[in-house]
Amino acid sequence: MSRERGGCWLLPALLLLPPLCAPALAISVAAEDAKEQMERLVSQGSEKSGKSNKINIELQEIVFVIQSQSNSFHSKRAEDLERSILKQAEELGKELPRVLLIHQMAKHDGAWTILPLMQDFSASYGRNSSWIFLCEEDTRIQIVKLLETLRRFDKSKEWFLGKALYDEESTIIHHYAFAENPTVFKFPDFAAGWALSIPLVNKLANKLKSEPLKSDFTIDLKHEIALYIWQKGNGPHLTPVPEFCTDDLNSYKAVHCATMFSNFLPVCEDPVKKEDIFVAVKTCRKFHKDRSSVSSSHILLYSYMLYQPSAGVKNKCKNSVVNISLW
Repeated sequence: MSRERGGCWLLPALLLLPPLCAPALAISVAAEDAKEQMERLVSQGSEKSGKSNKINIELQEIVFVIQSQSNSFHSKRAEDLERSILKQAEELGKELPRVLLIHQMAKHDGAWTILPLMQDFSASYGRNSSWIFLCEEDTRIQIVKLLETLRRFDKSKEWFLGKALYDEESTIIHHYAFAENPTVFKFPDFAAGWALSIPLVNKLANKLKSEPLKSDFTIDLKHEIALYIWQKGNGPHLTPVPEFCTDDLNSYKAVHCATMFSNFLPVCEDPVKKEDIFVAVKTCRKFHKDRSSVSSSHILLYSYMLYQPSAGVKNKCKNSVVNISLW
């Protein structure tokens, strides 16, 4: 047998170590365990910090645009959403992202139609951002889930993302586009939110600079924006994103969603009196006789149904008539 520097005897492998070595062995094992635990904590801390920094960078790369209106009721709803976005970012301990309200961008005529804003988006955010995310005032956003969703898409490419809508049959408000098969063309549901990558924003801005919009007439904005981006096949189609949802906040489906929609109904005051409502129907000489009778009968029918008393509610307007004018 030989003796090590620490004074412990080295015995054959099949024999137990003498009690004299047990304390030293325990200390050694404990030290190794402590070292491994510390390495795990450092690794976890580093991983958490790296993930946290990644979230911070990604948040700074998104510009949130709320499609708001200047009316006091709607502007308050938009401001509530803005506070929700900023609060989530704050709870993550991150720098606050940029949130824009369209009704406050007054210097742009027709800002609500979005396309007139593209050049400003490109100039202001074209070099320091990756996404423009747009939504309505009643859209609800889960920030972390949104970041996870956008992470799937290469931000260096042109992306047009959203919840896809399509026409089941050709329709007049879309000028009978894609009449042979209208289901092939998808356009975004604004209520679910939709996103444009910065490379696409820059491309649109350059096109609008060289070819300004020829029309200031808008019927269905969602469809018209998708058509403009598509550029008859020279631009991207809408890419459907299942995490962009319009399910209610309390729906069981919401757990999988980055966005949801608040089906909020405001508390209204007493109904407007029928005699205070004026309905004008535009027609022409050729169809005046036919259309006037049909329009009048429909309006009167629906107004009658609308103002009929329900159980236990007295109808104060039962003898009033909606004013109708046809020209």
